Amino acid sequence: MQNNTYVLLSILVMAIVTALLRCLPFFVFSGKRSTSPFVTYLGRYLPYAMMGMLVVYCYKSVSFDAAPFALPELIAGAAVVLLHVWKRNSLLSIGLGTACYMLLIRFVF
Repeated sequence: MQNNTYVLLSILVMAIVTALLRCLPFFVFSGKRSTSPFVTYLGRYLPYAMMGMLVVYCYKSVSFDAAPFALPELIAGAAVVLLHVWKRNSLLSIGLGTACYMLLIRFVF
């Protein structure tokens, strides 16, 4: 019984902290004050930097000198780019790119 109480209290505290952290920007950057130039800069360029880091992370352990010579990764990456250029939907392009990669490594390569 004591272990269950500890787990439930831990989950409750984590949920409250998560909710407060998600609401904090709305309280700090409400419409009453102008946003600082630094925050505007981060909002403009940070998503592109994060996507670049994810691409580097995804391709960091790919072997280009052994079969299948990174073909599944490159084909799936191209599918993500083409889908995103075509539909402009990140969720769709990442989801279908992942599905493409999984199908390629399971059934083709």
